[in-house]
Amino acid sequence: MSARRVVVFPSAAELGPTLAHLVASRADKALKDRGRFTVGLSGGSLVSMLSKELPALPDLDCSRWLAGFCDERLVPFDDGESTYGLYKSQLFSKINIPDSGVLAIDPSLTVHECAEDYANKLKKAFPNEDIPVFDVLLLGMGPDGHTCSLFPDHPLLEETQKIVAPINNSPKPPPQRVTMTFPVVNSARCVVFVSTGGSKAAVLKQVLEGGEGPTLPAARVVPSKGELFWLIDEPAAASLTVHVERQSTAAKL
Repeated sequence: MSARRVVVFPSAAELGPTLAHLVASRADKALKDRGRFTVGLSGGSLVSMLSKELPALPDLDCSRWLAGFCDERLVPFDDGESTYGLYKSQLFSKINIPDSGVLAIDPSLTVHECAEDYANKLKKAFPNEDIPVFDVLLLGMGPDGHTCSLFPDHPLLEETQKIVAPINNSPKPPPQRVTMTFPVVNSARCVVFVSTGGSKAAVLKQVLEGGEGPTLPAARVVPSKGELFWLIDEPAAASLTVHVERQSTAAKL
């Protein structure tokens, strides 16, 4: 297990270029080592950040990328809650990732069928791995400490067999979702959390420093062999006492 790195930026705007460079550098290494780059995407503020910063990189070649989704809401692609729909309109249209390089859910299915179908897509995309090993997973964290669609005190936190699980009762709407499970998340070669804003300060302190009560889902992300980054801004870091690194714009990680 690699050491966790907590990297603080003056603002979210200054964090974005470093995130893009980190993704690009891990993509270069994966392409040299294995001939393709696999990345798991999350929604929220990551959509606009990646859609701004990745296309701005010079000579970015996404033709051998495979992009999946760490979780997804069971809504039509043209719904504003669809993470795939947001990336399709804001990012995929700006980079040269092929349609075959994007693994999306089938929102016409029931939530249980959808999870099983998406798990089968992952198994086909990672045919020699019992648990898919992504090169990079990009994660966010909710104000309750959830990540992916893995929520505090939910039974899915203990899921060890399924690589993709359905959730019918998400505490955050919409209620029906599919999510990668911890076995997949913690198998990744590199996991990057992005968390910004003062509203995240208290929960970020609990996740990174511990405290009373059960371990929050985001704190259970501990890659068994991979890197773990927390990229945060000064407002989110306001309550931290653990060691952090401070970086300027476009720092290389």
